[in-house]
Amino acid sequence: MDIRERIIVAFDVNNKDSLKELAGKLKGHAKTVKIGMELYMSLGPEVIKTLKGFDYNIFLDLKLHDIPNTVGKTCYSLAKLGVDILNVHAAGGAQMLKAAKQGLIDGAHDSGNQPAKLIAVTQLTSTDQATLNNELGISGSIEQAVVNYAKLTYECELDGVVASAKEVEIIKEACGKNFITVTPGIRPKGSAAGDQKRVVTPEDAFAMGTDYVVIGRPITQAQDPVSAFDQILESIKV
Repeated sequence: MDIRERIIVAFDVNNKDSLKELAGKLKGHAKTVKIGMELYMSLGPEVIKTLKGFDYNIFLDLKLHDIPNTVGKTCYSLAKLGVDILNVHAAGGAQMLKAAKQGLIDGAHDSGNQPAKLIAVTQLTSTDQATLNNELGISGSIEQAVVNYAKLTYECELDGVVASAKEVEIIKEACGKNFITVTPGIRPKGSAAGDQKRVVTPEDAFAMGTDYVVIGRPITQAQDPVSAFDQILESIKV
């Protein structure tokens, strides 16, 4: 796979003009982009059509988490949009994960699309140990919580998980090297961490064995997004 496809640029904008401007600048450089909740709620499904027009692969990052019936039907509808990667929350449990998978397969079949890769969120990279134990009431380490969610996701036959690069090795050990890991919380050297707690650099994330990295503000809020993307690309030795 082209390394450019493995660097997912988070398009954290909220209007069509900003979307088209950023998409136009990065066209021919970035290959895969992430549509998050802010952008999808602002522009709706039309945003996918717009970005497909620029020939991008699409990671639709809605982190679905609801009762199995609702998530299954939602995945059925989203499959018809032709996205390439979709995610849900592993915390929804096995029935929800299986319903999501089946909804995605059925929606792709009925619309003539290839089924998207379906991945599950383990623990957000904004969650630290104190938050996990004291606020969420989950005992044990972050690493163990992540592996438990990853195993559940694997058993439900999803394609992979969203997790910090710091957990990639133990996830691969538990679920196999072909189980996909998508890593947010990526910050190039010298970048501010912002609201992320468990961050690593792009080069370190790939060295740790992750399949994809998600990078937003260090690229999209840079004075020259193309230069920022190309500098990240040059720093990676895969």
